[in-house]
Amino acid sequence: MNIRKLLAGVVVGVAGLGPVCAADAYPEKPVSIVVPFSPGGATDILARMLAERMTDKFGQSVIVENKPGGGTVIASNYVARARPDGHTLLLAASSLGIAPSVYSRIDYDPVKDFKAVTQLASVVHVLGVHPSMPVKDIQELVDYLKANPGKVAYASTGVGTSTQLEAELFKSMAGVEMQEIPYKGSSQALTDLVAGRVQLMFDAWASSGPFVKDGRVRVLAVTTEEPSPSVPGVPPIAKAVPGFAAMPWLGFVVPAGTPDPIIDKLHRTVTDIMKEPAIKERFVTLGLDAIGNDPVTFGEFIKQDIATWARVAKEANIRID
Repeated sequence: MNIRKLLAGVVVGVAGLGPVCAADAYPEKPVSIVVPFSPGGATDILARMLAERMTDKFGQSVIVENKPGGGTVIASNYVARARPDGHTLLLAASSLGIAPSVYSRIDYDPVKDFKAVTQLASVVHVLGVHPSMPVKDIQELVDYLKANPGKVAYASTGVGTSTQLEAELFKSMAGVEMQEIPYKGSSQALTDLVAGRVQLMFDAWASSGPFVKDGRVRVLAVTTEEPSPSVPGVPPIAKAVPGFAAMPWLGFVVPAGTPDPIIDKLHRTVTDIMKEPAIKERFVTLGLDAIGNDPVTFGEFIKQDIATWARVAKEANIRID
């Protein structure tokens, strides 16, 4: 009888080591970072930078897969249905939590279908215009838009994305009208902004910055509540539109069901990379305020963010059937 109890205890003990052993062996094959935007934008740049260092750390290839479109819903659906073994990550943007507030129906639940790994950063967004626009600051833009209702077209990186919601929030709070032209990613949108086919765009400083520096885009303001050290000398939109504030985020999430030990290993690996001086400097040049919080904190943040954008979407009457 004692022998049977002993053997049963050994079996239970070995079974309990399963998740730990899985984490030790992880990753057993190439890891995919799914990016919900086209190549060339801030999210894509960040993903490729981290993928390179994760490859070094893991000894396994970490590749970037771009799956743009659908307001990031295409990529989110893909990862939600991926095998929960840590080999498929979503580099989620704010739109992960925005989508439920603006779409009448989506096929994933941003809380139930994913597990948080870490919030990588807050993203500094700017409002840029084509140089032909006869405006030099936000107040002049507001005045121009009021004098020309519906005649200015703005680019977004897709319906339901943070760039679209920011523009719609701006329209609502400033009392102006603009036409939306949606694109599948920042790169395509910026191409048309530079060409003058659209006149205005909310975008990450990482992707717009080079066009601003060479004079092909004029930056008017940042979307943060206060001036951002990443874009010195540029005032916030709130200077002319009191109360306006929007700070998009980026972070890693994985499919629900992914074992906690694997999530912990991913978290440790990524946050260790974020502490490297060269990586920290790169975050700054990309216009990103690095965070690197723990999975529990990030998970709670996502829930709060969903509630925030739900309120904004309702107040701005943003809904997509």
